[in-house]
Amino acid sequence: MEQLPLEIRLADFARFETYYSGPNQAAVAALQHAAEELGQQVHWVWGRTGSGRSHLLQAAVHAARGRCAWLPLDPSGGRKPALLDGMGALDLLCVDDIDAVAGDGEWERALFRVFEELKANNGRLIVSASSAPASAQFELRDLASRLASGPTWRLKSLDDDELLAALQLRAKWRGLELSHEAATFLLRRATREVGALFELLDVADQAALAAQRKLTVPFLKSVLESRAG
Repeated sequence: MEQLPLEIRLADFARFETYYSGPNQAAVAALQHAAEELGQQVHWVWGRTGSGRSHLLQAAVHAARGRCAWLPLDPSGGRKPALLDGMGALDLLCVDDIDAVAGDGEWERALFRVFEELKANNGRLIVSASSAPASAQFELRDLASRLASGPTWRLKSLDDDELLAALQLRAKWRGLELSHEAATFLLRRATREVGALFELLDVADQAALAAQRKLTVPFLKSVLESRAG
C-alpha cells in the first residue's frame, strides 16, 4: 500500500481482520478482492450509522496494492472538489459518505471526471453511503448510473450474539482479556450499536490501564457508575 499523502489518517484498527463480518461475509470478501486488484471496478457499500462502512473502506486501503487513498466526505470536513485532482491515477480510491455531496454540481462533476479517469487507468473505486444508489439523489445522471454499475452491498445489523463476538474481537486486537460474562455486561449497558459498544470498551480499557485492573464485571460496573456520576 502506498497511501496518497493527505491530511487524513487511517485508523490503525481499521483492518479486515478486525471487522466482525457476521452476516456481511459476502461484502467483506468482495472488498478484499477489490483491494487486491480483482473483480469489478466500482463497489457501493451502504448501511446505517455504526454499520462499519468507514472501517471497511479504510481496511481496503490498508490491504491495497499500489497507490491508493481514503477520502471521507463528511460535510463538516470543509473539503473542496479540487482535492480529487490527480486521484484518477490511483489504483484504488475509497470515497466515504459519497452521498453527502449529492446535489452539489461541482462535486458531482469532479466525481464523474475521477470515475472516468480511474476507468481509463484500470483503477478501482469503492464508495460508501447511508442508502442504496437509487436513493442517493445525485443530479448528474451519468454519475449516478456509473456509481450504480457495480455490485451494491448493504451492511446488515448484528444480532446480540454477533455483537458479543465483535466486541471480543476488538478487545483481542487491543490485547485485552474480555470474558463472555464481561462482554455480556457491556452489551446490556449500551445501545445495540457497534460504535457505542467500542466506545464503551475504550473507556473501560483506559480505566483498567490506569488502575492496573482486569476487565471483570465488578470493575466494569464501577467504571460505568463513575462515568454516569
